[in-house]
Amino acid sequence: MSLLPYALARPFLFGLDAETAHDLTMAALRHTQHTPLKMAYGAGRIEDPVQVAGLTFPNRVGMAAGLDKNARCIDGLAAMGFGFVEVGTVTPQPQIGNPKPRIFRLPEANALINRLGFNNEGLETFLRNVGTSTFRQNTSGKSPLLLGLNIGKNAATPIENAVDDYLICLDGVYPHADYVTVNISSPNTKNLRALQSDEALDALLGAIAKRRDALALEHGKAVPIFVKIAPDLDESQIEVIAATMKRHAMDGVVATNTTLSRDAVKGMAHADEAGGLSGAPVLEASNRVIRQLRSALGAGFPIVGVGGIMSGADAVSKIKAGADLVQIYTGLIYKGPGLVNEAALAIQKIR
Repeated sequence: MSLLPYALARPFLFGLDAETAHDLTMAALRHTQHTPLKMAYGAGRIEDPVQVAGLTFPNRVGMAAGLDKNARCIDGLAAMGFGFVEVGTVTPQPQIGNPKPRIFRLPEANALINRLGFNNEGLETFLRNVGTSTFRQNTSGKSPLLLGLNIGKNAATPIENAVDDYLICLDGVYPHADYVTVNISSPNTKNLRALQSDEALDALLGAIAKRRDALALEHGKAVPIFVKIAPDLDESQIEVIAATMKRHAMDGVVATNTTLSRDAVKGMAHADEAGGLSGAPVLEASNRVIRQLRSALGAGFPIVGVGGIMSGADAVSKIKAGADLVQIYTGLIYKGPGLVNEAALAIQKIR
């Protein structure tokens, strides 16, 4: 049980610039995660194990990529009760991302707009940070938290050379990951979403599948590969993506990233800022994509539902739409760590 109600911390954090609040929060997690102070935000994990993609997830609620881009706070996030944590997106080389300001709150909509642009310290630092995490040693006889590592391309890498960046990252993260997510859907790296088109996606996933098979032999283990897609796709695009993932034997899909649509936030302060919109307004768009993916992929193909979860009921809506697992991000910012167990309990009750 968390000792510090989030309702007390939120006014202070929301009084700061959004990126300053983020940096302060991550620094606090980093410096307290291996001390008794983690009790301020820690919670017992809801045990609700499920088999997905050949892995045993302790429960169905995960931390989405993007919050901890440099993998510095894995153990702090694990203390909140997640069944799995995904960190990144990491790129081969360090990059500072887009100019500030680049994160904007829309409180009346429980939403954020960000145009961070894969700001991260690069693959070498990322892997060093993953190596210092201790979550796998702190299981107390329970199923261990699972770790997803999310990979992308550097902004300076031409889109025609994007495959090279993904393969560099895949080589690096493969030995350390429980699963790997290939991020082709951030709206904040120029032309990245073009990789979702049929020919580009076919070439990328073909190269990744070939490298995955080689890495499995080299390391003596099979690490599932997921693909993260956008909510701004029509049904025909979703069908092409589904067919391409099946053709290259991808292990799962993460649906969805942030949206470029502003229909739900028109007229609000910051609504016209460039970047990806996350939070409550994305819930139904994400669920639509999940339903269409489930129809196209059939039963048994793993789907991770992410986008707009602000309550246990929202998490359940994704499971009912066809997701096997869910992830939260913006909901953690607006609702606090208590949302993790709320979502896990709500899902447990419908099983």
